Amino acid sequence: MAVLIASSLAKDMAGQPLLRGVSFKLERRDRMALSGINGAGKTTLLRMLAGEESVDGGELVIGKDVRVALADQRPPADAERLSLREFVLSGARELVAIEAELSRLEQAMAGGAHDRSTLGRYAEAQARLEHAGGYDWRQRALGTVRGLGFDPEADLDRPLGTFSGGELTRATLARALAGDPDLLLLDEPTNHLDIEALEWLEQALTGLDAAIVLVAHDRWFLEAVATSVLELEGGRGRYFPGPWHAWRKEKAIRELAQGRTSERQQAEIERLERFVTRFRAGTRSRQAKSRARKLEKMERPAQSGRSSKALKFEFAPPARSGRVVFELVGARIAVGERVLLSEGELWLERGEHVSLVGPNGAGKTTLIELLVGRRELDSANGGPLIEGKLRTGHNVKLGFLSQHDEFNAGGARTVLEATQRATGLTPAKAHSLLGRFLFSGEDAEKPLDGLSGGERRRLSLAILVGSGANVLVLDEPTNHLDLSSREALEEALRAYQGAVLIVSHDRALLDAIGTRTVAFEGARLHSYSGGWAEYVRSRAS
Repeated sequence: MAVLIASSLAKDMAGQPLLRGVSFKLERRDRMALSGINGAGKTTLLRMLAGEESVDGGELVIGKDVRVALADQRPPADAERLSLREFVLSGARELVAIEAELSRLEQAMAGGAHDRSTLGRYAEAQARLEHAGGYDWRQRALGTVRGLGFDPEADLDRPLGTFSGGELTRATLARALAGDPDLLLLDEPTNHLDIEALEWLEQALTGLDAAIVLVAHDRWFLEAVATSVLELEGGRGRYFPGPWHAWRKEKAIRELAQGRTSERQQAEIERLERFVTRFRAGTRSRQAKSRARKLEKMERPAQSGRSSKALKFEFAPPARSGRVVFELVGARIAVGERVLLSEGELWLERGEHVSLVGPNGAGKTTLIELLVGRRELDSANGGPLIEGKLRTGHNVKLGFLSQHDEFNAGGARTVLEATQRATGLTPAKAHSLLGRFLFSGEDAEKPLDGLSGGERRRLSLAILVGSGANVLVLDEPTNHLDLSSREALEEALRAYQGAVLIVSHDRALLDAIGTRTVAFEGARLHSYSGGWAEYVRSRAS
């Protein structure tokens, strides 16, 4: 029985058509990913399915008694005084009502009411509660809090008004999962999750007896969760019944048939082949072998002279540094009485691409800010106290990409001014650089305070490329980047000949570029040879 049927849905925004003829059908355990460029209508479609936006054309039919939950990036409204526990459980009001109904029916049956109607309603209510985990549903619901990275003992009774924006987003996701929905709508659910929470969420969603519609930019997450894809392009929807990688393959071949450039399609095939190679003997070997069989049938596109507008860039060959870029020994990081790191050792050698991983709050950003000179040893300055010995190698030129896009120093007002002041390039060379990051023509004169999150990140990357650094230290570089931009960054970093130290929750990126992984484990730093796939296998053994 279908949970949802959408037939030729249409939507207008500001008097202009946004969606036309969008059709699909979802049953339980269908997990459909929405794909499309920014502004294609993905979030609007989610809100249409949730009943928060009107349907201007077509027909949307949601099954009888289907419970719908939406988790998006908006902070909870009018909930600052609620505790995290109260907020999460408020998503399960229907389960509370079912418990009350069962209690009332039990009292009625104890009084002699055994008619067919009473027994039928009792059986129906009991089945519904059992679907949500039985009378232990509260424990299961609150278990989502732990799975999404909260500390139940410290956080459950804290008022929502004391949480950060990222924590509120995770709270909204926990609330949506707590209510045992039949239709779950997720808008960027991977934002603000560390890798442990991402892996928990993947398992939770794939085991959920519900239909799911999701928007995400995390490629690994999409591979793990999605069973179908709805591609939104030019206002139209194209439904693909199959996993994410199979849709990417089909789209590459389709674009070739339409006469589009083959370079991007060839890069996509090569990316999938690398995935197969790295995971054939790993923990996802069955998944990798499936991809291998599919790739054997995939056509290789012929070369074409046409091109399409997309982010594409590369780093210039860097100047040679000393063999050891930097070395940190005896490192200790403490916040008050809490010790984040003790006797830590970290080193980076010329040409290495090292991934620094660990849960949120482990101290990753604090550590890399020390390495790039944003923090000082033996000085707390209102923040964590950092101790140890740090040695920087010969001829090291650092390029640092902060997750906060800090490029507005020196009074720069526009994209072009910020680029010139940060890189020292002439106007002509700055224009040429910015063009590779989709700031062509008048876009180079955009004011900094009017840039979107994605535009700010592209500008930060442009400045990084123009810096001529031979060592890159990157803190969540894929923040605010769409899928195509993430893949462009991946290709550029794979080819970069300098050293890289990267902090990221994008496992596809870590898998593609990493040659060594350093992990925060129990207030220690442990080094693992190889990239992300090797680290996963080491952790599982």
